[in-house]
Amino acid sequence: MQTDLLQEARRQAEICNACRYCEGYCSVFPALHRERAFADGDLTQLANLCHNCRGCYYACQYTAPHEFDLNLPKALAEVRRDSWESFAWPGPFARLFQTHGLRIAVVTVLGFALLFWAIRAIGSAGGDGFYAALSHNAMVAIFAPAFLFPLFSLALSLRAYWKSVGGQPLRLSHITGAFGAVAKMKDLAAGHGDGCNFEDEDRFSHARRHVHQAVMYGFLLCFASTSAGTVMHYVFDMHAPYGLFSLPKLLGVPGGILLTVGTTGMAMLKLKADRNLADAKAWGGEMAFIALLGFVGLSGLMLYALGSTALMPVLLALHLGAVLSFFLLTPYSKMAHGFYRLTALIREEQNKSPTPNPKPAAAA
Repeated sequence: MQTDLLQEARRQAEICNACRYCEGYCSVFPALHRERAFADGDLTQLANLCHNCRGCYYACQYTAPHEFDLNLPKALAEVRRDSWESFAWPGPFARLFQTHGLRIAVVTVLGFALLFWAIRAIGSAGGDGFYAALSHNAMVAIFAPAFLFPLFSLALSLRAYWKSVGGQPLRLSHITGAFGAVAKMKDLAAGHGDGCNFEDEDRFSHARRHVHQAVMYGFLLCFASTSAGTVMHYVFDMHAPYGLFSLPKLLGVPGGILLTVGTTGMAMLKLKADRNLADAKAWGGEMAFIALLGFVGLSGLMLYALGSTALMPVLLALHLGAVLSFFLLTPYSKMAHGFYRLTALIREEQNKSPTPNPKPAAAA
């Protein structure tokens, strides 16, 4: 990891630890105030606990033009992005996506769409509905490895992160506590419960919390829809296409709507927000990820609405290209931040336990 980013984050964390005005604002400050000195692993953990709500910045009396020039949200955002790039496997792809995210997303979506179109053209189709354009076996052969690869890559990355922050053997209470915080998006409401200051300086708002919830639950519904279709196909011998009141559609249509609305809202908030309070190098990659995930949801809805028209083969190729790109880019896009943040929250639950785990040796 970059030493200069860690040094600047350490400087600011030490000042915040002496001040303690923001105690209780979010998960970061109780964790920060438990420390007397900050090893590299401590700073990495704090950075991945931070949700960039920015409340501490607008409450701080030591921001510029004060000589301390504190900007803790930006300092932690830079360490956070650097940690993802350092722990990612293979690492160079993560750095490439952060700087050229939009171009990579567009090229991969169109490239995979052309691939699916070519497969259709050489005659792999066989079946009803979408399977008339691309056979079920062809879809499974392509998407099964694409689904397993990001899981393997993320597992290696999170293992490295866990070791870096001194993670200890898990208990069920640690996991349930972290999942409860994620389900409620508690830290996006901040410690006072009034919301965060992400999009409009010192005005509190729950808008960012709500769009994150829409994206998260939309994605989970879409995943549940795909899982339901898989079970129906292989266990009950019920093959697609499925009707509107079937389980895959009852889960997938609301999921697609939530994904589309949530990513649109997220993009609008990021465009309104002050970029100086975030990591400038990650902005393009974050917007590319939001656009890609939003297109997955939107193209899925369009495919359902126009699936019986002549546009179906083109829409199917674009939708599958977007889904395949999303899976393969997950370990290097901001989708990975959800896994890191969950892992950071689990580690925080360990640190809050009445019998704390032993601290790791300070990093050099």
